[in-house]
Amino acid sequence: MNALDISGSDGSATQQAYRRLRHLIVTGDLKPGEKLKIEVLRKRLDTGASPIREALSLLTSDKLVDRLDQRGFRTAEVSAENFQEILLLRRTLEDLALRESIANATQDWEENVVLAHHRMVKAKGGDDFEELHKGFHMALIANAPSPILLQFCSQLYDLNIRYRYLAGSGLNYQLRDVDEEHASILQAAVARDADMASERLFKHYQLTGAYLAGLWGEGSALNAELFGNKN
Repeated sequence: MNALDISGSDGSATQQAYRRLRHLIVTGDLKPGEKLKIEVLRKRLDTGASPIREALSLLTSDKLVDRLDQRGFRTAEVSAENFQEILLLRRTLEDLALRESIANATQDWEENVVLAHHRMVKAKGGDDFEELHKGFHMALIANAPSPILLQFCSQLYDLNIRYRYLAGSGLNYQLRDVDEEHASILQAAVARDADMASERLFKHYQLTGAYLAGLWGEGSALNAELFGNKN
């Protein structure tokens, strides 16, 4: 299973530990900069020390964990600059992947995108929504014949969504019609309109980025909490 794929069925101890730790980091249960002690994680995940170490090594490749020289691991730090870079790369690379995917569109691809959207909408508010949300975005670009590009897009999704979880929910975000944004991207994609799909995807990410950037504006409490000096 690819280290960036959280939906694989392989049940090895390392892969299970990887998926569970990734979820804890992306959703903010493990805070930015938190020291990751093997013994603590072993008890929390009820697994062996070796799978934990191997999973943490995989997560360093995902940029979700930092390896400390001779001092173990910690969750990756966050910063406003890091967030802006992730957003820029995600918009740029997913635009390329989406255009490639539409250029190579097939009936099977279209059916998979429609199904992924249906599953995401049906799961709204449920525990598996985020996985299905990612599944929709990855389904849109899945027909791009560029596996390395798709790996980068998957990794950037995780890095970006981590910031959204850290920010939590806010009124302005809730006032957005995100369902309509997703539906409009789907509509353009299945119509094979690459320019329109790209434009709508860009706007979707731009609105989310502007919302989060506003929450983390200079002087905000959230900015101080996430990006302030750490002891």
